[in-house]
Amino acid sequence: MRSGTLQLAALPPLSLYVHLPWCLKKCPYCDFNSHEVSGEMPEQRYIDSVIADLEASLPLIWGRPVHSIFIGGGTPSLFSPQAIDRLLGDIRARLKLDADCEITLEANPGTFEKDRFKAFRSAGVTRLSVGVQSFDDAHLKVLGRVHDRAQAIAAVEEAAQAFDTFNLDIMYALPGQTLENQAQDMRQALALQPPHISIYHLTIEANTYFAKFPPVIPEEDMAYAMLDQITEMTEAAGLGRYEVSAYAKPGHRCFHNLNYWQFGDYLGIGAGAHSKLSFAHRVVRQVRFREPKLYMGKALAGAAVTQETEVSRADLPFEFMLNALRLREGFKLQDFAEKTGLPFTAIQKGLDEAERKGLIERDFVRVKPTERGFDFLNDLQSLFLAE
Repeated sequence: MRSGTLQLAALPPLSLYVHLPWCLKKCPYCDFNSHEVSGEMPEQRYIDSVIADLEASLPLIWGRPVHSIFIGGGTPSLFSPQAIDRLLGDIRARLKLDADCEITLEANPGTFEKDRFKAFRSAGVTRLSVGVQSFDDAHLKVLGRVHDRAQAIAAVEEAAQAFDTFNLDIMYALPGQTLENQAQDMRQALALQPPHISIYHLTIEANTYFAKFPPVIPEEDMAYAMLDQITEMTEAAGLGRYEVSAYAKPGHRCFHNLNYWQFGDYLGIGAGAHSKLSFAHRVVRQVRFREPKLYMGKALAGAAVTQETEVSRADLPFEFMLNALRLREGFKLQDFAEKTGLPFTAIQKGLDEAERKGLIERDFVRVKPTERGFDFLNDLQSLFLAE
């Protein structure tokens, strides 16, 4: 209850993110905190560390129910189902989970991981997110993926059998990809009838192999044409675009990601994990130690957090808008006031400018991006940067 500059009438929904940092192989485009497995993964010690991290964080979220859990990485499906079962059991013992708490696990389509899917379901996972990226063997090779087309198809079929809902990850604007290649990828993805697809533009991120050795990727106009094609094909298959990169059938939206975009709270535990937590008078961000071995030592000593900062009043409007404008339905003006503790006037100037440029439409209740606003999202978001 420390004093701060805000006045939040109520706290937003709370989610939990758990980072499991190991992969079989680091992909050349990946800038996440992931580390290649060398030797045996320290499964038990790492879970001990994550739970110690959670215990140290409990006073910050005491009494708040958790609406969703997302186990991301790395490749979390490298962990044994027994380890995931223990992790979720230890979380349940310490947190109050909603009766219908969504529990997502990221998985890759490697053969041995596919055989574990049903066991992950038994451990309490309710939703799988399968990182396919492409169904084209040549593109998978360029992306450094360890699976091939046949394994990807088999994994998605297994996910459909084992889970009531799942997510398929696809990337576009890949090195050497044509519009027809990309249509073929989408035809194959949609033939598997996924209830949710996340679609990401390949971007060359700093500190990756691709940043040092850049591949030739499709030009911007071609990438836009690919995105138009994706949106047409997904809509024809009954998947509505509810967020810039997410398409879902009714009832299959990802609550965990929605909570991020709606400026909800999340506690992030695990190596390099980020948190955003609201209190009555302030909003705080945290970062954990990145390197797994260092993280484990620090977490077991009750000191996993390397950085904690209070979000300034000046930065809150941009942080809120950066997320909320990614949603097709936008946001309610009342939500802005409730989740930032700021008056609506804090975004008035940006909204006026965005409307003048045709990037948003609004009434007295809700603001949402136009088609043009969706296409030029960075331009729209930048209108709310602190001056």
